[in-house]
Amino acid sequence: MKHKLILNTAILFFITGASLFAQRDSSELKLSLQEAQDYAIQNNKSVIAARQDIAASRIAIWETISNALPTVDASGSFTDNLKLMTTLLPGDFFGRPGEKVPVTFGSQFNSGANIQAGMLLFNAPLYVGIETTKLVNKLSEKSLVKSEQDTRESVSTAYFLIIVSEESLRILDANIANLSETLKSTRAMFSAGMAEATDVDQMISNVTQVENARSSMQRTIELNYNLLRFQLGVTPETNIIITETLESLTSMINVDALMSQEFDHRQNVNYQLIEGQEQMSSLMLKTQKASVLPTLSGFYSYGTNGMGDKIGDLRWFSNSMTGLQLNIPIFASGQRYSKIRKAQINLDKARTTKDMVTEQLLLQEKQLRYNLVNANMQYISQRDNVEVSKRVYASTENKFRQGMASSLELTQANQLYLQSENNYVSALLNLLQTKIALDKLLNNI
Repeated sequence: MKHKLILNTAILFFITGASLFAQRDSSELKLSLQEAQDYAIQNNKSVIAARQDIAASRIAIWETISNALPTVDASGSFTDNLKLMTTLLPGDFFGRPGEKVPVTFGSQFNSGANIQAGMLLFNAPLYVGIETTKLVNKLSEKSLVKSEQDTRESVSTAYFLIIVSEESLRILDANIANLSETLKSTRAMFSAGMAEATDVDQMISNVTQVENARSSMQRTIELNYNLLRFQLGVTPETNIIITETLESLTSMINVDALMSQEFDHRQNVNYQLIEGQEQMSSLMLKTQKASVLPTLSGFYSYGTNGMGDKIGDLRWFSNSMTGLQLNIPIFASGQRYSKIRKAQINLDKARTTKDMVTEQLLLQEKQLRYNLVNANMQYISQRDNVEVSKRVYASTENKFRQGMASSLELTQANQLYLQSENNYVSALLNLLQTKIALDKLLNNI
């Protein structure tokens, strides 16, 4: 019994520990860029809503089709005539001329049952409506593709911002450590009479400025993480660990390959959505034209009626009928003609919009290719400039320690170095964002 109790306790402890570990693990995500994009596709609220739109559009298709299928209705009734209706008839019918004889009609109890089937045999607007709902479903699927592309782009942007911001923070940390060491040396030089008090004050000011910049960068990083959490569809408490590095991201950039990739605007999802709107306008025109055609429906009905003065002794009589119903529109005071003209104008407008979007996409392609080449040149230039400014700062710092340069010159060199690092980081971010924008246009994401 004791061994059993120990075993149960151990099992309970294991389950509890596993549960706590799972909870802790579920609040932490280690994600590469591709993994972050894939995770967002499954959990982003906008993408989920787009999937729900597709499900609703599929149901709408069957809802429209059902209007063209047969319908069957059944009904039943039971009546207890508490007091039958009485009317006066001429006495001639009863051998009593010149009098009005009261006569009661009907029976106390009446019961009936009826079943009726009907079906639309021809209804042109309905058939066009079925085509329309199918097109709506296709457009919903295209909207999902667009939502996924937008989400991947947004996730990439937030991911890039985090990596670039953390690189800036690393640069600031290294600069603070270096300036703190220089401040320590300056104080020693001041104690030895080799530096002035203003040199110490200048170095203290430099350290304070960079520390303030570091605090601001920390807030920016947290903001960028929150932006990524929103795109991923996770709670604000979720800890996200970025596994990509600047080196891994820059290695993915192949400018020559992107520049050589052909662009077919007809494969772009924005063009396809506009093309779908044109098709929708065309179907609306067909619907209005179809409204002038006749509608034909058929029906069949079968029923039975029971009558009598006792519930258990009713006399039953059956009835049935079948027929066709034709409805022919003749005159609507010009209303149908106006709707047809309006639908035609909307179709012409949709075609104009499609042409405009085509031109915009072709111009956008040229601009994004130019932006990518320019961003790559700026990135290379700023990367080289960082090395130059770093050497200048190191040289100025060495001269300052030897008393050959002033604290002002050292401050200026440090500011130029930080500015070059900032320009480099900005150029890198611009290159990454420009690449992802062109990737999106070329359907690479």
